[in-house]
Amino acid sequence: MSKETKPVYGGQAVVEGVMFGGKQHTVTAIRRKDGSIEYYELPRQSSKTLSSLKKVPFLRGIVAIIEASANGSKHLTFSTERFDVDPTEDEQIQEQETSKLSMILGVAAIGVISFLFGKFLFTLIPVFLANLTKPIFSSDLSQIFIESLFKLILLLAYIYFVSLTPLIRRVFQYHGAEHMVINAYENGLALNVKNVQAQSRLHYRCGSSFILFTVIVGFFVYMLVPTDPLWLRVVNRLALIPVVLGISFEVLQLTNKLRDVPVLKYLGYPGLWLQLLTTKQPSDDQVEVAIASFEKLLDIEKEAKKGLNEEEIV
Repeated sequence: MSKETKPVYGGQAVVEGVMFGGKQHTVTAIRRKDGSIEYYELPRQSSKTLSSLKKVPFLRGIVAIIEASANGSKHLTFSTERFDVDPTEDEQIQEQETSKLSMILGVAAIGVISFLFGKFLFTLIPVFLANLTKPIFSSDLSQIFIESLFKLILLLAYIYFVSLTPLIRRVFQYHGAEHMVINAYENGLALNVKNVQAQSRLHYRCGSSFILFTVIVGFFVYMLVPTDPLWLRVVNRLALIPVVLGISFEVLQLTNKLRDVPVLKYLGYPGLWLQLLTTKQPSDDQVEVAIASFEKLLDIEKEAKKGLNEEEIV
């Protein structure tokens, strides 16, 4: 099967594991304290309305975020709840406040829901910071540029500082393992630790690239609306969040399609550069978890497809 005809799979890192999603199912694999791997499986559920909207350009990105939020939060909850569980103690969660706080930070760092909440903060804070520089940078273009610059600085600073915590660093390692497994699969390689470790930890479809594209796209979109007065600037920034998200998703999809085209492949490089912060090189045992998660998903999807074919025959 060629690289172009392979089904498209995505995923996300969770606490001590990786979640992968296919067309009909999502699977998470996490490493337990005793070294074993535990799985969490969840079928994809989508209404006919959402399925129809996913085919509409500029709207499908918003729908994708909604679905990722609904599915991803369940897998994050599973991983954070099981993170503190000792298999030798009757499966009861240990009450350790430090670990609880670490888990909350882990979810906040990678969760899609936190991204939506953070989008409001990372949209409004740069507006007020840029407005403070108005005595120096008074033109609309300079204000939009300064606003976007502050937004980029806040984004990079946030990612950098959360990555300094041990737990978040491990989450970012699993993020790298997720990308490396997808790259190995798309390159037609056997899924083993050696092959996966040889792959890049960067990927064009990553949500990190999407986040960065919202900053770049926002810069151009904001040129279409006034920056004065301040209250109107705040209102239109909030109102334009769905527009920026929708366009950014299309840009992400476009860069992924052009990743093998000379010269044009560089359009996706800014997003890849950001992934140098949001992913870290995983260890072999982390890669094993990622491979286990992905292979479990492939098995489930294969069985589901087989079941549908049998129903059609009957």
